[in-house]
Amino acid sequence: MGFKGGIWRLMRQDDLVGAITIETADWPWLNGRFAAGPAFPDLEPLFSQELALLDHLDDDYETWEAIYEQIASTVRLVAPHGPVAEFLLHIQDDQAWFRWSDEPFAEG
Repeated sequence: MGFKGGIWRLMRQDDLVGAITIETADWPWLNGRFAAGPAFPDLEPLFSQELALLDHLDDDYETWEAIYEQIASTVRLVAPHGPVAEFLLHIQDDQAWFRWSDEPFAEG
């Protein structure tokens, strides 16, 4: 399956948080240009916190996990073929990178 050029949408209920146009795929990660949607300003602080904490996971994994859980419980990622079951997404400025699964990630 080719990913380049595909558009993935990040949704909060029926509101568009943003769209990611895939530029590169380095399995399991996809990378692309992020275009913020109308619902992004409300969630931007969460994504900023998550990214800042990502650089210090060894120091404070629990805080990162709590912030990411807020993101994951608020938004859903919709692939060109439909919603995905689970994802790990990072957004910085106009770039996004993520991994996804049609099945829930395994624990641990």
